[in-house]
Amino acid sequence: MHGTWWTRAMKGLPMAQSEQTVAIKVTEHGWLSTFQDLGREHSEFMGVPCGGAADQHSAALANILVGNHRSATTIEIMGGRFAFTPQAPVLISVTGAPADVTVNGEPVRLWEPVCVPSKARVVIANARNGMRNYLAFNGSLSTDLFMGSAAPEARMGFPQVIAAGQALELRTAYTGFEHPYLTQPLFRLPVPVPAFSPGPWTVDIVEGPETDAAEGIRELLATREYTVTPTSNHVGLRLDGPVVHPKGLGEIVSHGVPIGAFEIPHGDELIILGRYRTLTAGYPIVAFATKACLPMLGQACPGQKMRFRWVTHQHAVQTHREEQQRLMALEERVGNLFAAVGLPLQASTAPQSAAA
Repeated sequence: MHGTWWTRAMKGLPMAQSEQTVAIKVTEHGWLSTFQDLGREHSEFMGVPCGGAADQHSAALANILVGNHRSATTIEIMGGRFAFTPQAPVLISVTGAPADVTVNGEPVRLWEPVCVPSKARVVIANARNGMRNYLAFNGSLSTDLFMGSAAPEARMGFPQVIAAGQALELRTAYTGFEHPYLTQPLFRLPVPVPAFSPGPWTVDIVEGPETDAAEGIRELLATREYTVTPTSNHVGLRLDGPVVHPKGLGEIVSHGVPIGAFEIPHGDELIILGRYRTLTAGYPIVAFATKACLPMLGQACPGQKMRFRWVTHQHAVQTHREEQQRLMALEERVGNLFAAVGLPLQASTAPQSAAA
C-alpha cells in the first residue's frame, strides 16, 4: 500500500533490531478511551459498519509519526485525563484536538514523535476545540480483533474500552533514542496539522440524491449556521438548525447510506451519518460531506457551530487527492529519517492479536 519508499526505508534499517514486549500501565483513562484503528475492510456487505477512528486523518498521522503503517492499532481518547507509564522506553505520538501533553511533568508537542523514557509518566489532558486525541506507539499494541480490526463494535459485544489499572502489551523494536544536547530530539517533519478553530467550522458538501426535491435546501445550507446537539454520538451528528423537508417523494425504499450523508428525518433536524451508522435507511439524503471534511466532523463536540459550503464533485476529489499526497510525502520523510538514525519501522500492516 505504501509503495517503493517503504521497501527502501526498510532496507536501510539495522538487521539486528528485534522486538520486545513492553508493559504499558494505564493509570487514568479519561472519559472514554478505546483501542482503535482505521476500521473494518469488506464488512459492510455483511451488515457490519466499518467503524474505525472518527478522525481518520489524526489516527493515520499518529501512526505515521512513529513509523507504523496507517492502519496500526492506536488508542482513541475522548476527553478527560489519560495517563500511563511504560516499563521500558517507548516512542509515541499524540494527535487530534489541541491538548496538554506532558512527560514527567515536562510539556511536549502534539503532532510529532516523542521519546518517552522507561517508567516516565505521560499525561494527556485538557483537550479543547475538538473531541478526540489519538495516541500511537511505535510497534504493535496487543488487543483482540473483530472481523480483522481492533475498532470497537459495541452492538456486537466488542467494546474495546481501556480502564485505569489495565496493563497493555506493546511489541516494539524501539529501545530508546537520545539527543546529546536536547531532552527531546527535534524531528522537523512536514505534518499537515488541521486547524481546530474555536469559531464556526466550514464543511464542504456536494449534492445528494434528494437535493432537488428539498426546495430551498441549497440556499439554506449555504447561508445558515447549525449547532451540534448533545444527542449526537458515534452513529451520527444531530444538528440544530433550519431544514426543508423534500416534497413529492412518497415513501422512500430503504437504501444504502454512506458515511457523511446528510439525512432529514421526520423531525426538524439534520443528521450527518458517522462511521457507525446503520447501513440502510429510508430518509431523504440532501447532501454529502466531502471525504476531506469527514475527519473534521469526527472531532465535533456538542455546541460546535458549523457552516456548509457547496463544492463540485471534481473539487471534492481533488481535495482528497491532495490530502493523500501530503500523507504520502510525510510517510516517505519519516521512513527516510527513521532509516537514517536507526529507529524501527513497523514491518507488517497486520495488527497484533492478543490471541496470537
